Amino acid sequence: MTDTLFLSSDDVAGLATPAEYVDAVREGYRQRGEGAPAEPRTALYNDAPPGLFTSYAAVLPDTGVMGGYMYSAGFGAGDAWFVTPLFDADSGEPLALVDGASMNPFKTGAAGAVGVDALARPDASAVAVFGSGAQARGQLRAVDAVRDVETVWVYSPTKSSRESFAGEMDRVLDASVAAVSSSAAAVEGADVVITATNSPEPVFDGDLLEPGAHVTAMGQYHPEKRELDDTTVARSTYVVDLRGRLEQDAGAYMHAVESDAIEADHCHAELGEVVAGDADGRTDPDEITVFDSGGTGIETTAGAALVYEKAREAGLGQSIDFAPASDALTGRE
Repeated sequence: MTDTLFLSSDDVAGLATPAEYVDAVREGYRQRGEGAPAEPRTALYNDAPPGLFTSYAAVLPDTGVMGGYMYSAGFGAGDAWFVTPLFDADSGEPLALVDGASMNPFKTGAAGAVGVDALARPDASAVAVFGSGAQARGQLRAVDAVRDVETVWVYSPTKSSRESFAGEMDRVLDASVAAVSSSAAAVEGADVVITATNSPEPVFDGDLLEPGAHVTAMGQYHPEKRELDDTTVARSTYVVDLRGRLEQDAGAYMHAVESDAIEADHCHAELGEVVAGDADGRTDPDEITVFDSGGTGIETTAGAALVYEKAREAGLGQSIDFAPASDALTGRE
């Protein structure tokens, strides 16, 4: 038997700042860039009731952990549940089992912020946000940790949602946050554009992107989801979290290849390669860059390791017993 720490969503809430998540996730991507194993999600889709059951994993040897996500979304309840197992990368023993609900927007937002830090102009200060849910909140708070954000324009189709989001974030951030009535108004003048939606269609016109803009797209992890149009993909230096997604679930990229807007090898690099210094990031102030952040075990494992260490220091969580497989193979009655 080994003692494993169970961390509830309440245990995890508030344990780490957005900046701490960004630092942990950046370190995870550096390890990936230097060869750490990680695979794209395995997604199983159910028709009746409609739902998604998925998982992905990564090993972060320098952090000393391995783990990932297993979650369900949709089905009868129409909700999602995130479970994160964390293992010791040396012994293989389970360290923690984390309810990922509270952590999810922060670790995902941190991945987007690592992309912004690696690819956006250093002086980027104007941000456009598409979406008004938890993921949009996580993305915006994380970006504020890596750039001096001064102005934020928020657009989502529902007027009340975008105005409520803007009001909330205006109080949270040391920046001017306002809702706008169109996608074009959001993109105009934006240095950083964040798409945090579940849209199956592009959410803005790529011709409207300002020279030097950076785009983080985190809602296109299905072949039929494409927050970005072909123009945005074709105009950009395109960076993805994992190359394996390009032919699996990177919807905007796959559509651009199929429509002949780009060649299949248009992707510049994985984010980890840029963070590790093995591939260039931005090389020109007028260059348009994209980070396709579909979700990986890299940010999940890095985030879980962060909250695990903080929970141990704070004395949080509940100890549970896990039996090694050898206990089940002894033949004991």
